[in-house]
Amino acid sequence: MKVMITGASGLVGHAVQHVVKEQGPKEGEEWIFLSSKDADLLSMEETRAVFEKYKPTHVIHLAAMVGGLFKNMKYNLDFLRKNYIMNDNVLNTSLEMGVEKVVSCLSTCIFPDKTTYPIDERMVHNGPPHTSNFGYAYAKRLIDIFNRACYEQHKRKYTAVIPTNVFGPHDNFNLEDCHVLPGLIHKAYTAQKENHPFVIWGTGKPRRQFIYSLDLARLILWVLRDYDEVEPIILSVGEEDEVSIKEAAEAVVEVMGFKGEVTYDTTKSDGQFKKTASNEKLKKYLPEFQFTPFKQALKETSDWFIANYETARK
Repeated sequence: MKVMITGASGLVGHAVQHVVKEQGPKEGEEWIFLSSKDADLLSMEETRAVFEKYKPTHVIHLAAMVGGLFKNMKYNLDFLRKNYIMNDNVLNTSLEMGVEKVVSCLSTCIFPDKTTYPIDERMVHNGPPHTSNFGYAYAKRLIDIFNRACYEQHKRKYTAVIPTNVFGPHDNFNLEDCHVLPGLIHKAYTAQKENHPFVIWGTGKPRRQFIYSLDLARLILWVLRDYDEVEPIILSVGEEDEVSIKEAAEAVVEVMGFKGEVTYDTTKSDGQFKKTASNEKLKKYLPEFQFTPFKQALKETSDWFIANYETARK
């Protein structure tokens, strides 16, 4: 079992590397961690070359063009095209070269904007995604369509995971294009350091389920080794663990010991109000799985950011 991971230098890729090292590879497993330095996956030629070099039997496909709300709103076309091309290159090359299993990474933002809650795995294609990130969402939805068609035509069991909002060490903390938690951590750190207010964009009312990257990595390894469905699976904490952006900001204030003023810039967009996901399917498979408590994971993430401030992506 030779496992090749694309996007290994990103948030989830780093977490998978950490968990593989922590647990040790299982007998007969070989792991190859790729970054953009190894191959430009927007190029079919470079994609084929790296597959031919390593000859993987299994692939975890994490590479993607990603960004926060405001970057998505500004570059929907880029998110659509780059992710579509990259995904098609990786999946089609996997099929051509006989890769036994591919696990791709989707996102809860691919679900319809107008829907009932909680959302589950059967609802991915039930309507248009939110207008703020429709380019990324449609590109990711096509992975699921490819997987279903691939099984129907070639009986190859390629699948995908759908995590909720991921955060953790090695996240992107760049305020121009990061996701909400690394953005809050970076802003609180800067506000504390420079003695100015901690400004949160939006009203703080939208609600999110957050999953720690190390928990997600452990679940992705389970999917690779043991999950035998083509249909994607949501990897998330329960509905009861959903928090508002305001509550997340208050948790950041607590774990970072921020003492200054906290304000909200309500001229900024809130984005999608909620996208509550059901983890019922995951619980049926892994009823005993324990997620890292939110504040503990947040503290570990903020501690990592402070300790690695000079080299962190920001």
